[in-house]
Amino acid sequence: MTDLAAVKAALKTQAVETPSWAYGNSGTRFKVFAQAGVPRSPWEKLEDAAQVHAFTGVAPTVALHIPWDTVEDYAALAKYAEERGVRLGAINSNTFQDDDYKLGSVCHPDAAVRRKAVDHLLRCVDIMDATGSRDLKLWFADGTNYPGQDDIRARQDRLAEGLAEVYARLGDGQRMLLEYKFFEPAFYTTDVPDWGTAYAHCLKLGDKAQVVVDTGHHAPGTNIEFIVALLLREGKLGGFDFNSRFYADDDLMVGAADPFQLFRIMYEVIRGGGFTSDVAFMLDQCHNIEAKIPAIIRSVMNVQEATAKALLVDRAALAGAQASGDVLGANAVLMDAYNTDVRGLLGEVREELGLDPDPMGAYARSGWAERIVAERVGGEQAGWGA
Repeated sequence: MTDLAAVKAALKTQAVETPSWAYGNSGTRFKVFAQAGVPRSPWEKLEDAAQVHAFTGVAPTVALHIPWDTVEDYAALAKYAEERGVRLGAINSNTFQDDDYKLGSVCHPDAAVRRKAVDHLLRCVDIMDATGSRDLKLWFADGTNYPGQDDIRARQDRLAEGLAEVYARLGDGQRMLLEYKFFEPAFYTTDVPDWGTAYAHCLKLGDKAQVVVDTGHHAPGTNIEFIVALLLREGKLGGFDFNSRFYADDDLMVGAADPFQLFRIMYEVIRGGGFTSDVAFMLDQCHNIEAKIPAIIRSVMNVQEATAKALLVDRAALAGAQASGDVLGANAVLMDAYNTDVRGLLGEVREELGLDPDPMGAYARSGWAERIVAERVGGEQAGWGA
């Protein structure tokens, strides 16, 4: 039997990092639909993130994206966050937006472009020093579109050289999280296309280099929970970018397409000790047709629900069924936990934390949505490329 008190205690320790860019205008590659009240600066993004944490109780940190969140004084930005009850989290680099990066960034055939890209990554570490951030998150759009366009092996050499220079710059308590994506925007070869490539580079770099799994960055049918289990076993799972996909990198709310997959992933995280380790649970989403803050609250709640169900798995019964070869019995143990309605349990957890049991309703009643629409008039709204 599962100890409900222990499940509640575990849920109260959960932390989900929200992304600054999700509070701004963002969307698909054909159109971004602007919304009233969207933040106009990193400061206002933090104000909205503080609302998510206030109503969920489990979103204490906010990831920044550079240069989208560039400010003159990052220590002041960190202080501003703390005054609103949140902290600055991972620093996300951007080596895919400039025209210079058409043929790649750290893997570009031109040494001058590679230097520009690496210098940006080093600048991100400087920002980490100022904000007290632990994680530098790297995703590279580098790759090729045509056979023969560039030397595949040479590009891996350039990647390794660039990563090594940035790794050497990391300070005590800082980490490098390397993300992978099997295609887009490069359609012939992608320089970091899968967990194996990311793992190989991280293994060579050392303990401060970890793999980050974006749940939307996999081919259809990929068993993501297997990847999670293996990376945990190897001590190389640094974190997640949680979102949901139907076709490719859709960046939809986590759990929207396949909540059962999210449950399976969270079970392997708990089974492998990742829930109580340094694994970072982050959202990476864009909200184009839905309201920003409620969508992020809903995503946090979806992660909570999947986690609660995973914690309810009777692991002793599961191990017994597995050991005896009881295929259907083992599957039934998992399905019993997944089919449990945990909304009441999570409501109790929130009440015990002094929160409203219904975060979505509490936010709607707070008046914050109406307030920001009225106050954030004029200026330039934050968005992709801002």
